[in-house]
Amino acid sequence: LSESGVPQLVQPMIWDYSADISVEGKVQLIEKYRRCGFSKVWFASAFKGATGVTQSLTLIGHHLRNQLEWLQVASRSPADVLEGIALTGWQRYDHFSVLCELLPVAIPSLAVCLQALKNGGYSEKIKENVEQLLGMPNLEIDTFMR
Repeated sequence: LSESGVPQLVQPMIWDYSADISVEGKVQLIEKYRRCGFSKVWFASAFKGATGVTQSLTLIGHHLRNQLEWLQVASRSPADVLEGIALTGWQRYDHFSVLCELLPVAIPSLAVCLQALKNGGYSEKIKENVEQLLGMPNLEIDTFMR
């Protein structure tokens, strides 16, 4: 890869939507990319649509934990390596699948995930801020919203 010139033309994106990503494994992968000559990498997380092909509702806690794991990877990586995070919101697994987790039911998850990424973590204060922004008196993180 180093000799091909590809690292000067592209920036790799590391995708993982799970709530318990291998932080150490991702840090090692970033180091491998750097040794090949890639100066920047992107992360790809999800705020919806990555937990099951027939999932109707969005479990905010799963996606929040995904963001928090990526923040750990970022904090353990060289300061100048992260170019950005693509916060994805999948609506179908392939073109032949039914739609899942439509955007309206996932807006609370999007708000929580954006605030966690913006603030470098999640706290009761951030939860209260999201509740106020969305006009929701009781944001449920670890159960499905009603």
